[in-house]
Amino acid sequence: MAAAVKDVLLVGFGAVGSIYALILKRSGLARVTVVARSNYESVKRDGMHIMSEKYGDIPSWQPDRLFPSVRDALDRPYSYVVVATKFLPGISPNSALLEPLLSASYPHPQPGYVLLQNGLGIETELHDAASKLSEKGHPKILSCTVYIGANLLSETVVQHSDYDRLTIGLYKPENQTEESKVPEEISLLEDIGGIFKAGGSDITLVPEIQSHRFKKNFWNLAFASFATLSGYPVRAIFQEPAVEGQVVPVIRAVMREKLAVGRAMGFDETALPSSIVEDIIASTGNIHRRLDSKHKASMLLDYEKGRPLEIEAIVGEVVRNARKLNVDVPRIETLYALLLIIQGQLLKKR
Repeated sequence: MAAAVKDVLLVGFGAVGSIYALILKRSGLARVTVVARSNYESVKRDGMHIMSEKYGDIPSWQPDRLFPSVRDALDRPYSYVVVATKFLPGISPNSALLEPLLSASYPHPQPGYVLLQNGLGIETELHDAASKLSEKGHPKILSCTVYIGANLLSETVVQHSDYDRLTIGLYKPENQTEESKVPEEISLLEDIGGIFKAGGSDITLVPEIQSHRFKKNFWNLAFASFATLSGYPVRAIFQEPAVEGQVVPVIRAVMREKLAVGRAMGFDETALPSSIVEDIIASTGNIHRRLDSKHKASMLLDYEKGRPLEIEAIVGEVVRNARKLNVDVPRIETLYALLLIIQGQLLKKR
């Protein structure tokens, strides 16, 4: 018997959201409703032109349903709500973005929330807000690390490379390094993982997600911050030997500070290998020494376009954890302070 098609709401129709809406639809297991906020009118009129090395050239693609806000999409229950927006606490927190679903007046059961967002500590305030709806059960928050090559070229054009990869785990607020899973957790992970996999994405299900989020954040903390503060893409570090010789040791020291925070948080050598520092430097150098390197960190792209930066989840949360655990991170604190200046000026111009 064919699996039942599930209603899935995806919020955020940028580069990542567009590709994962396509993947969900391709699965044949999801009826996809999308909330496109800033680009709603353009997408409604023209659809989304998806230029993907993996999935093909698809002009005028549309999900099953399209709305300009979450509130407009409350006509049915959803098995899952996929959040593919930037994580911007204090500017547009997830609990505010999803407030209509988190209201006591929402007449349907609470969905599973699937977070396709960068950084650390992204689950906490959504979990706290959903926990207030005690009559609707314990919140189900699936936290994901996203590896994807995708850029939004215009409001209705997204360019995608030949890969997209998700690591998915259940958020466990009581013990974030706990690796045990109960049957209900396994079923939930296998269900959403199966939908993404059927749509063509590369999926890894893990019993503990936070070490994976922490590992992925190394690159953004170091290289994305340096790119944004310098105003130049990462290739500018590696294509001039004299520059590389001065800059890479500082980046190495930044990442070693972050590694010390990870150890204090309880991530041992198995969960967080010390080799991660040199591995990231080597792999990044191999990519960006190439003369055809065109990649720009998403934080730098946001800066160039005058959009708020994801500094709280990428940098600020590391600083807060370090202070709580009495770990000295002077270099990371400096990056955070400088990025806060930039953020303040960007917000003034909005």
